[in-house]
Amino acid sequence: VMSILLHGDAAFAGQGVVYETFHLSDLPSYTTNGTIHVVVNNQIGFTTDPRMARSSPYPTDVARVVNAPIFHVNADDPEAVMYVCSVAAEWRNTFNKDVVVDLVCYRRRGHNEMDEPMFTQPLMYKQIHKQVPVLKKYADKLIADGTVTLQEFEEEIAKYDRICEEAYTRSKDKKILHIKHWLDSPWPGFFNADGEPKSMSCPPTGISEELLTHIGNVASSVPVEDFKIHSGLSRILKARSEMTRNRLVDWALAEYMAFGSVLKEGIHVRLSGQDVERGTF
Repeated sequence: VMSILLHGDAAFAGQGVVYETFHLSDLPSYTTNGTIHVVVNNQIGFTTDPRMARSSPYPTDVARVVNAPIFHVNADDPEAVMYVCSVAAEWRNTFNKDVVVDLVCYRRRGHNEMDEPMFTQPLMYKQIHKQVPVLKKYADKLIADGTVTLQEFEEEIAKYDRICEEAYTRSKDKKILHIKHWLDSPWPGFFNADGEPKSMSCPPTGISEELLTHIGNVASSVPVEDFKIHSGLSRILKARSEMTRNRLVDWALAEYMAFGSVLKEGIHVRLSGQDVERGTF
């Protein structure tokens, strides 16, 4: 499995979760062995100038906290983009570390149907309207090189338009939307009892009240005899014991019973995080 995250430039610089996940990226129990971050840098966050949105020159500077290589590439040059992406994939494959591709591009239309970017960004949008679209720019280059003919290019465009038009026409015939079709798995039978792997099928998970009571009693006892525990803790254990006796549960005891039942089946349970270590939860 390889994770690829797609970001906007303003979001990459402005969302704390990006910085936080970079710092998780190399922790022993949390690493994903390198994420490829692709930043679609259209140089405008909603309608804000970069100079009004962040303090550093590049939106990708936040990746420097883990020394991730950052490739800034002109998105108007598809071959350069492909080259950079293959280098990024190779980096991730070789070193299992994060890597960032900064696609420096622009946004031709507004943020949504109602947004007219000329109101807030007149100078930028005068330039953008003069800009030849990347598809035309690259097609002209390929035709000039003799790589494809004008006819081949037009046929490809027509073929793609036809796919879109046919799908659009078919969508009008849909009377009911089945959400589960969107969530379906490409492997038939993957989630059935006959399918593989077996761990994906979901057997009944209920357990007997007797076992719950046993777990509740263990959870409210002290494992070592004559062990002097903190009075605050003994209060919690006493309350837990009473709840078990009265057939009541709170959130913590319910979690305890869930973990206990899994442990009882011989499955290892690992809890991590600061609050777990100091016993808050």
